[in-house]
Amino acid sequence: MSDVEVRLVPWSEPDLEILQRANTPEMKAHLGGPETEEQVLARHQRYLKLDNGRMFRVELAPGGEVAGSIGYWDREWDGETVYESGWHVLPEFQGRGIATAAARAIIAEARRDGRHRWLHAYPDVDNPPSNGICRKAGLELVGPVDFEFPKGRPMRSNDWRIDLTA
Repeated sequence: MSDVEVRLVPWSEPDLEILQRANTPEMKAHLGGPETEEQVLARHQRYLKLDNGRMFRVELAPGGEVAGSIGYWDREWDGETVYESGWHVLPEFQGRGIATAAARAIIAEARRDGRHRWLHAYPDVDNPPSNGICRKAGLELVGPVDFEFPKGRPMRSNDWRIDLTA
């Protein structure tokens, strides 16, 4: 278990900078590549208005350094509504257990929300760090699935899930 402490802070207007900083070829390599400025602004607006989940800025505790973002939202999957989660940890903070700590925190948030039994994550099968985060955060690997992200771009993902009622 990591000794890294993070704080999840509800998404707000200044957090646009996180999306802009994460919009690089390296950070978006498994997500279809960088978005246009218009797409980044639209994503930010969706995060601000999210009514089927929550987005957060990830801060290191206790200092408050902004390390990235994480959230969960509703998704229809195998005939039921589940939570999907996704995250970005900025390059200078990677490899320190921050994403795993944030994933554990988002699981706790989704449990408190309590609307769905399952939280899923769908990292690219060729993204070992994100798959490792899922494993370390306690999600179970269901198996590989065909996924579309962004819309119109097929990808092969691993379906990870955790039972929020357990």
